[in-house]
Amino acid sequence: MPLTTPSFIEEQLARNNWGLLGSQGYVVGVDLGGYGLRVALVNLQSHTYTSTHADVQGTTPRAILDEALGLINTMLAEVGAEPRRLVRIGVGVSAPVDPQRGVVMLSPRTREWENVAIKDYFEQALDTVTLVDNDANLIALSESTFGSGQGSQHLVYVHLSSGVGGGIVLDGRLHHGATAIAGEIGHTIIEHSNQEGGNPATLEACVSINGLIRRADELGLSTTNLNDIFSDDPIGQQVIQEAVHILALRLAHIVALLDPQIIVLGGIVVRIGGDNFVTAIANHMNTYIDPALTCSVKVVPAMLSTDSIAIGALALALESLRD
Repeated sequence: MPLTTPSFIEEQLARNNWGLLGSQGYVVGVDLGGYGLRVALVNLQSHTYTSTHADVQGTTPRAILDEALGLINTMLAEVGAEPRRLVRIGVGVSAPVDPQRGVVMLSPRTREWENVAIKDYFEQALDTVTLVDNDANLIALSESTFGSGQGSQHLVYVHLSSGVGGGIVLDGRLHHGATAIAGEIGHTIIEHSNQEGGNPATLEACVSINGLIRRADELGLSTTNLNDIFSDDPIGQQVIQEAVHILALRLAHIVALLDPQIIVLGGIVVRIGGDNFVTAIANHMNTYIDPALTCSVKVVPAMLSTDSIAIGALALALESLRD
C-alpha cells in the first residue's frame, strides 16, 4: 500500500486560496472505481499531498464502502491525523450520480450500486461533509485544477475506455446540467441502424475499446488487443481514421456549443493511441469548425493517470471550502 507525493500537486496547493477553512485540518479524496480503491489526502496546513491504493476484496457495495473507510482510517493513522480533523471528503464512483443527495442514479454494469447512498455512508461513519460525483466529472475537475488544463476556467474532458464519458467545467466549476447528466456524450446517437429492428449506434458503441475492436473485426482484423489496431496494419489504420473523424466532428460541435478553452482526452484508448492520435483528432476538429467562429481550442491528452479520480474528488472537496 505505497504512498505517493507528486510535487506538482503540492505546488498548486500552496498557490491556491481554498477559503476560510482552507488552512486547517485534512481533506480526503476517494476513488471507488473498477480498478481498485484509491485514497488521496491533503494536509491543508502544510500543503502536503499523499495517496495510497488497494485492491478491492468485497463483492457488495457495503463491503467495498467498508474497505474504503478502512483505507481512509489507515492513511490518517499513517500521517498522524485524527479522523475528527477531516473537514471534507470527496468521493468518485463509476456511475451517474445525484450530486445533491450523493446517491448513485444508474449503474448499468453493476446494478447493485443503484440507489446506494454514498454520501450518507461516509458522513455517518466520519461525521464529515461528503461530496460525491461520477468519475468522468472528477477527472475533468482534476485536469482543470492540477493537470493538463491547469488554470482553465472552461474545459471539456472526454474519456475513451470501456465506455465513453465526459465532464464539463464552466467558470471553474463542474457543470451538471438540469438532471446531473451533462457530459454523458457516449450515449449520443451517431447513426441509426440500417437493419430493421437494429439498435442505433452511439458514440460509445463506435469509439470505446469494444467498439474499435468490433469495427476491426468487421473489416477483417480479428484481435482483442488495442495495440494491434494502433499499429501499421491497414485495417487498424482505417479503424483509427474512422474514429478520428467521428470524434473530431463531435468535438467541433462541443466547441460551437460550449466555447471551451481546452479539450482534454483521456482513458486507455488515448494512452495507447498517444500524441499522434490526439493530434489527428485536433487537426480534423479544426477543419469542422467554421472559420467565422475565430476560436482556437487546444486538444491535449490527460496528464493525470491512475490517481486522477481521487485527485478530482480532492479538488471537489477543496472547491467546496470556498462556498
